[in-house]
Amino acid sequence: MKKLLFLSLLVASVLLAASCNKAEDNNNQNTEVAPAGNKNDLGEAGVQDDVSEKNILQIALGSPDHTTLVKLVQAANMEHVLTNAGPLTVFAPTNEAFAQLPEGTIETLMKPENKATLKNIIEYHAAPGSYGPDNIAGVMGIGQANMQKVNVEEKDGDVYVNGAKVIASVKASNGWVHVIDKVLLPPEE
Repeated sequence: MKKLLFLSLLVASVLLAASCNKAEDNNNQNTEVAPAGNKNDLGEAGVQDDVSEKNILQIALGSPDHTTLVKLVQAANMEHVLTNAGPLTVFAPTNEAFAQLPEGTIETLMKPENKATLKNIIEYHAAPGSYGPDNIAGVMGIGQANMQKVNVEEKDGDVYVNGAKVIASVKASNGWVHVIDKVLLPPEE
C-alpha cells in the first residue's frame, strides 16, 4: 500500500513538473491577455497574439477597409463570435459598402434599442462551416448564423452572394473571410 502511495506521489510530481515547464515555455511566446475585470475583457477576443495565424476578428481589426464592420460588431458585443474555433465563413462588407446604405442607418443600428436588429444583420453575414474560394461557387445557398440562407451564384468568373460581389478572400485560423462590395440585409420575415 505504501509503495502504491509513493508511486502515485512520484507520478503526480513528475506531471506537475512537466506542466510547470510547459507553462514557462508558453510564457516566452508573444501573447498578451487583457487584464481580468477590465471593461475590455472580452475572453478570447481580448487575446493579443502576434505569433499565430490571425482569426477572423484579428483580420477585420487589421483591415483599414473594415472599420465600420468592426465598429458594428463591437456595438453588438459579438467579438467573441469571430474568435471562436469555428470553422466560420464571414462575408465582410467594406466601408464603401456600408456607405451605400441610406444616411443615418449605421448610427441608428448602433443605438442600444436596435441591438437585436444589429445582431441579426451581423449573423446574416456569418455562416457555420468553411467555404473557401475554391468551393463557395459550387454551393447554391449557404445557411447563415441567423437561420436564414444567402444565395450564391457565379457570373463571368466572379462569385456573388445575394448580389454582393466577392472581391477578395482571406484565410483565417478559424475559417474564411470573403470581402464583399455590398451589405447583406436579411429578408423581412
